[in-house]
Amino acid sequence: MQYLLMLYVEEAGWDRLTPAEQVQGQAAYTAYTEALTKAGAYLGSNRLRPSAGAARVRLDDGRAQVLDGPYADSKEQLGGYYLIDVPDQDAAIAWAARCPAAAYGQIEVRAVWC
Repeated sequence: MQYLLMLYVEEAGWDRLTPAEQVQGQAAYTAYTEALTKAGAYLGSNRLRPSAGAARVRLDDGRAQVLDGPYADSKEQLGGYYLIDVPDQDAAIAWAARCPAAAYGQIEVRAVWC
């Protein structure tokens, strides 16, 4: 079953890290991605650009209404995702707990309709 792991993190957090801490952080994500791949669970992932450049679109009487980001009055924003394929939600939660973002943010685990 496919699950989307949505990584909610403080957007400015990465920029406050020293170059050495950024290298360590990148290495942690690389190792996590390699572990998912080795387990046959990895389908895709990516980091998202800051929410200030995002837009939300909805229709109002058939006309597009656009709201520029950021949207939540929150310290944490959706910063990236992993799409994984695992047997069940317990396995997805176990992988989420291993994700580096779990140490400094939150990960929402959602099943994908397939």
